Amino acid sequence: MLLAIDVGNTNTVFALWNGENFVETWRTSTEVTRTADQYYVWLSTLMQLQGLGDLRINEVIISSTVPRVVFNLRVLCNRYFDCRPYVVGKPDCALPVEPRVDHGTQVGPDRLVNAVAGFDLYGGDLIVVDYGTATTFDVVESDGAYGGGVIAPGVNLSLQALHEAAAALPLVDVTMPPQVVGKNTVDCMTSGVFWGYVGLVNEIVRRIKDERGVPMKVIGTGGLAPLFQQGDTLFDVFEDNLTMHGLIVIHRYNKALEA
Repeated sequence: MLLAIDVGNTNTVFALWNGENFVETWRTSTEVTRTADQYYVWLSTLMQLQGLGDLRINEVIISSTVPRVVFNLRVLCNRYFDCRPYVVGKPDCALPVEPRVDHGTQVGPDRLVNAVAGFDLYGGDLIVVDYGTATTFDVVESDGAYGGGVIAPGVNLSLQALHEAAAALPLVDVTMPPQVVGKNTVDCMTSGVFWGYVGLVNEIVRRIKDERGVPMKVIGTGGLAPLFQQGDTLFDVFEDNLTMHGLIVIHRYNKALEA
């Protein structure tokens, strides 16, 4: 049984893959102080509660945007699963096509994984828009290589910064406003963030397409992507499990290299 782990700046997702589909997926907050033993108690308890206690994990692949978390996840794999995990971005975890970025540039592992997943599902010439802690735009070349991208502040990060910088402004949820012009503070803030990010995505995608000069499919992913799709036709397709799919593809690729 393969365990795929996606560590984001805010949340960490664990998913069990049986070779054909995901058996179960769990989410927890990302904490750099969480030990290998704590991970195991949490994970094994959830597996027992859902009748999966008899399943044996013997392979692991990790994508982590938080480097300090990786050590304890490696210990988890060594101590409890008796395996050495693949860690995306490390020399011993190969990608189907190497990224085309400036020499010495470190690309977030999640962005590399999304590029692999997008190419596997839809072929090349893609723009992947990921609504995470940051809002990222990643270009997938015609042959599947990661070709660079754009990083903007995340939606929730922008709302938090606005609340903290302006004492009179509350912390609001991200929703689609009833109209563009708000009649109260909350509606004004909601409209500014919602339509502001619709405009941001539309403009950056347009400029990427103009710069590349080829037709490009736009893939939306991340928790807030479906919400923003309501405001405009931002994406050609939405993929909820894009990163997890990419981890499976990368794991399969590395196992084939070892065979």
